Amino acid sequence: MEITLKPIGKVVNAVEKSSEKVDWSQVVSILEVNPELEEGLEGIEEFNRIMVIFWFHLAEETCLKVHPRGDKSKPLRGVFSTRAPVRPNRIGVTVVELLRREGNRLVVKGLDAYNGTPILDIKPYFPEGEGDERPPWVKGG
Repeated sequence: MEITLKPIGKVVNAVEKSSEKVDWSQVVSILEVNPELEEGLEGIEEFNRIMVIFWFHLAEETCLKVHPRGDKSKPLRGVFSTRAPVRPNRIGVTVVELLRREGNRLVVKGLDAYNGTPILDIKPYFPEGEGDERPPWVKGG
């Protein structure tokens, strides 16, 4: 079976791929959604947290075992037990704080993705399998 995905937008921030350590929890990014998909964002601003699904476009290899966070002092682990980008399908998922919506742009905090990263999907965050009801952390909830 072949699966084809098309990005719905891209990440815009000041973080370029480098060897420097980044405190991703403090990074503010813009999710720039393709203008023709802006209508799909209606209602997203009601949420404090959203999930961003993205493609690790800068990953150059695939490994099944990695040192967590690239720290060679830590023992090798299976890639599926880590957040490493060098996975068979280079899909990343991060729950972020939604700061605000500006048309087709979402300003978020805490996304661990580099500038230019393709966005595959955006979803409201419902922990512990909650449905589409308004949970208590929804703005105005």
